[in-house]
Amino acid sequence: MTDEGWSIRRLTFVLYPFGAGAAAVNIFFASLIGSWMGFPVLSPVVSLLGGVVLGLPVTFIFAKHIRKLIDKTK
Repeated sequence: MTDEGWSIRRLTFVLYPFGAGAAAVNIFFASLIGSWMGFPVLSPVVSLLGGVVLGLPVTFIFAKHIRKLIDKTK
């Protein structure tokens, strides 16, 4: 599928810091919204750890999407 250019693995590696950071922010803000319903607010450290864990699969899915867009422009 990727005869030339960046592979999905390489895109995932490059985009991972952004994906992990975005996941951490979203987890933290979701816990703030959850506090309105009685759930505890997660600490920033717990949110960051969740972002590190969830960042990989989310970034992989995003990298696949980006690769498809790159292939479509050819």
